[in-house]
Amino acid sequence: MTGKPYSSRTAAPKSAGQKAQAAARDRLPIKAGIQPDVPVVGEEVELFSDGACDTTQGHGGWATILKYKGQELVLSGHEEGTTNNRMELRGLLEGLKVLKRPCQVRVVTDSQYLRKAFTDGWILKWQRNGWKTAGGDPVKNRELWEELIAQARVHALTFVWVKGHAGHGENERVDELAVQERKKLRGR
Repeated sequence: MTGKPYSSRTAAPKSAGQKAQAAARDRLPIKAGIQPDVPVVGEEVELFSDGACDTTQGHGGWATILKYKGQELVLSGHEEGTTNNRMELRGLLEGLKVLKRPCQVRVVTDSQYLRKAFTDGWILKWQRNGWKTAGGDPVKNRELWEELIAQARVHALTFVWVKGHAGHGENERVDELAVQERKKLRGR
């Protein structure tokens, strides 16, 4: 990612230490326990993903852009009877599934839900609690989380959070593609 490691809508960090903290906060590796057993020395891939959903109709779309050595692969799809969070998960999952060998994947997302599940250890807590949230409710989309965990044990994932609708080129593109996919379900 080029540019500032913070939103232009917030005050810029003042000291070098504050700048380093801000940069590190949104570029986090995933927690131990959901990483590959052996270090991944594979290719470096950038993965940009997003999801979109019309919650009144349950029409959703997802999109992913993978970048590798100047090459780009764009994937997208849609589902009925879904949620925005489910589409966020689907976008990342479909991108990871096309990788043919273990890779170092830099995941760029505007979803704090997706990022924090991996970087703040939510997934590990859910597993320890029998796939229950802190409030005791069943974790939604468990089957997608389990597929993502399986992928995270193959690929070395690092998450970069970007603010949605804030001018980040690839994030804007995957958002637009996800919305286009969602709109394909109108009139069905």
